[in-house]
Amino acid sequence: MKFLQLDRYVQNKEVLIIIGIILGILVFATLLFFILGKIKPGEKLNELKMRTKSWWVMATIFVLATILHPIVSFIAFGLLSFAALRELSSISKNVRDEDRRVLIWCYLAIPIQYYLAYNGWFNIFIIFIPVMMFVWIPFVLVIRGITTEIGRAMSVLPTQLMFTVFSISHLAYLLSLPEIPGFNAGGRGLLLYVVFLTEINDVFQFTWGKLLGRNKIIEKISPNKTWEGFVGGLITTTILAYFLRFLTPFTEIESFIVGFLVACSGFVGDIIVSAIKRDIGLKDTGTLIPGHGGILDRIDSLAITAPTFFYLVYNLHYV
Repeated sequence: MKFLQLDRYVQNKEVLIIIGIILGILVFATLLFFILGKIKPGEKLNELKMRTKSWWVMATIFVLATILHPIVSFIAFGLLSFAALRELSSISKNVRDEDRRVLIWCYLAIPIQYYLAYNGWFNIFIIFIPVMMFVWIPFVLVIRGITTEIGRAMSVLPTQLMFTVFSISHLAYLLSLPEIPGFNAGGRGLLLYVVFLTEINDVFQFTWGKLLGRNKIIEKISPNKTWEGFVGGLITTTILAYFLRFLTPFTEIESFIVGFLVACSGFVGDIIVSAIKRDIGLKDTGTLIPGHGGILDRIDSLAITAPTFFYLVYNLHYV
């Protein structure tokens, strides 16, 4: 039961502040959309209300992963990667039936990758999947002796592993970063910072796009994405990154740069999954989260913002 006890880092005032901000925003949004729904119901408002309910679910998951014992947090992120990989592999039309058995090696890589992150073994962590698994998976495919479309399988399986496991594991590794003198929030603060900025960027790109969107940015891939939504989210996220920098060791200039790059990389992750769904012919990758579809629909942006943010903070303050 000790693993379910609140971690000592929950006593950190910076972490408590951002948790309070997240819950405050969700409460405000819930009340606002409820009142507006009584005054002037509409399809767009119903969509926002549905998404708000889903944001409550996602916020609860990440807050609990932050304040509970580190082992619980790493297990939670590992399960998130497992669910995302399973979802992506199940909808993919580019994987041959005979390759499904090879997926076992991808699933086995998950506990290894998170074990490396938990122990803070950085040098092995960054090469295990991009190097070792990128060699092992093609080798296993070759020894199976079926060469028809093997080149496609060699590309698809490692890419799925990178997108759902390697990328997301950087969120967990933030919890293993060493302490910096004078920086009280630590890895918990960094985790909440990047997750909050990523999610709020999605929220504001969606909201600004609904309110002001006129000019399509990449219509063939994601027809709902507009320049107004993208720029609105970019500006909002960059400003918030500046004001929330107390969760990080960033200087003022660094926080603006990081906020800008998180917003841009979040957009990239979103349209990558949109392109995959369009290729497959799906609106959502699943139905697990009401209003948001599947796991991938919710972590698509994080798959790119997590490693982007991690290597920024690591090279700026931990090398």
